[in-house]
Amino acid sequence: MAIAVVDPSQYEQQLAEKAEQTRARFAAFDAPELEVFPSPPSHYRMRCEFRIWHEDDDLYYAMFEVEFDDEGNKKKTVVRMDDFPVASQRINTLMPLLRERLKASPVLRERLFQCEFLTTLSGEALVTLIYHRKLEEDWEAEARALEQELDIMIIGRSRKQHLVLTRDHVFERLEVDGREYVYQQVENSFTQPNAEICRSMLSWARDVTHPDKARAEGREQGDLVELYCGNGNFTIALAENFRRVLATEISRTSVASAQVNLAANGIDNAQVARMSAEDFSLALAGEKEGRRVAEMDLENHDFRTVLVDPPRAGLDADSCEQTARYERIVYISCNPQTLSENLEVLCRTHRIERFALFDQFPYTDHLECGVYLVRK
Repeated sequence: MAIAVVDPSQYEQQLAEKAEQTRARFAAFDAPELEVFPSPPSHYRMRCEFRIWHEDDDLYYAMFEVEFDDEGNKKKTVVRMDDFPVASQRINTLMPLLRERLKASPVLRERLFQCEFLTTLSGEALVTLIYHRKLEEDWEAEARALEQELDIMIIGRSRKQHLVLTRDHVFERLEVDGREYVYQQVENSFTQPNAEICRSMLSWARDVTHPDKARAEGREQGDLVELYCGNGNFTIALAENFRRVLATEISRTSVASAQVNLAANGIDNAQVARMSAEDFSLALAGEKEGRRVAEMDLENHDFRTVLVDPPRAGLDADSCEQTARYERIVYISCNPQTLSENLEVLCRTHRIERFALFDQFPYTDHLECGVYLVRK
């Protein structure tokens, strides 16, 4: 894997090329003009992880550059990282301070293997230090002092140990369309890495699902059903656009965070259920019963819009078929290949009304897309 080379002077050109490639890739679907949402050209990633490389009395942050020769043999090169322009300003400020403190402490540096950062736009920072040894009381004492010194929160991890000194999460605060939303983001669980692009995604999704759009189309707004809701990222921002929202997620940690986030944002018309997208499709079809299904109160919902934000594998055949049953579809995709495959199915019954490119990962080939479809 190549490490992204950040050059703000080249960003606009690279984004233009990425947008043109996206237009060409999806031209067959008769999509409207592509909406392009740029990222900050540097310091855009709110979380990252580094290996800790030890050389005699020195240690430093490292990543691996992976290349393949003509015979297909893999070559892995250690790259020293004294700073990381991809990462947030807060991470870059912390990197040298933390490194010097770790170097100076035999207890903190001994068999330290990896360091992970999770930060927010408001400056909260959670640092996870991962070791190949058992962490004792002396480690905890020095780590607590380091928390105070650098104004951070620290978690220590090793085999069968997970020591949370203050808390295992940060609170991200995102201003979207004049309103601030608060999100608990837990260490080692999925969160949107680019906070500014996340704000753009939420604003776009709020716009395409605004009740005025349904009225202009001569349709009832109805309720929203959401698959793969994570920590409630979209659920919370979209709740005021609908009478009721029912969201599903399989990760226990993400569901717990979603519940916290619903309460923190005063959302009282949304419910998050722990269930896979596949099982939820069966529940909607009346083919699955049980306590969780009963708690959803499905018969009292009027689902007309569905939001899907699947993993890179996209929607499986059953979920794709289920998605096509709704009048309106909001599809957030992190993989253009599986998005294209799913659109081949969905566009048999729906037309694309809006298409967006969110540059979640600048200077790479990765694409994040938003597609809004309406039944033909």
